[in-house]
Amino acid sequence: MFAEDLTAPDRVRVKICGITTLADALVAIHCGADALGFNLFAGSKRYVDPRIGHDWMINLPAHVTKVAVLVNPTWEELLRAAALPFIDALQLHGQESPEYCRRVSENGIRFAKAIPIGASGKMGETPHFFTDTVLLDSSSRRGFGGMGETFDWAVGRQFVTDHPGLQVIVAGGLTPGNVAEAVRTIRPFAVDVTTGVESAPRRKDSARVRDFVAAVRGV
Repeated sequence: MFAEDLTAPDRVRVKICGITTLADALVAIHCGADALGFNLFAGSKRYVDPRIGHDWMINLPAHVTKVAVLVNPTWEELLRAAALPFIDALQLHGQESPEYCRRVSENGIRFAKAIPIGASGKMGETPHFFTDTVLLDSSSRRGFGGMGETFDWAVGRQFVTDHPGLQVIVAGGLTPGNVAEAVRTIRPFAVDVTTGVESAPRRKDSARVRDFVAAVRGV
């Protein structure tokens, strides 16, 4: 899902999610983010209307991957999001089925599939979602992502070990203070943060974004 970086293939990528303004996008890019996430799920407190944001989103640098986050989209909604000129990939964060994901893959659309990890830490058999990129996130009854809750990182490490062919992104409760430990424990392909770098919902804190990226790079 991320753009290939031939100069640093082993570097852990950083995605700053829940971007709602140009100012926050530029802060994340300046601090070294590899990808930005835009929540196109209308039920999210970080929802951004792509029609309103089109003028600034389309001018963001090409080297930064722009990801549309969707939750249980209809097929028509997914196609509209994938066709947006400023979107490079999709992140499916709901209960999208393997059959649905197969259809997405067959249409040549780059995407990641989120896999929730509950409080018990048990994952069971993971279905084949027809993508090489999956996102491990904490499961919460309060919503889809952006809840600021961590999961058992030992479970994440075991998942990475058991699925060497997957690019694993880790999310859920990451902050500038704990992300280095998460990276050392899980050894993921990328990390994804929303709440942990905010001063308030829909507003990123430039110092937290800077410190988060620096912590990842310092591992």
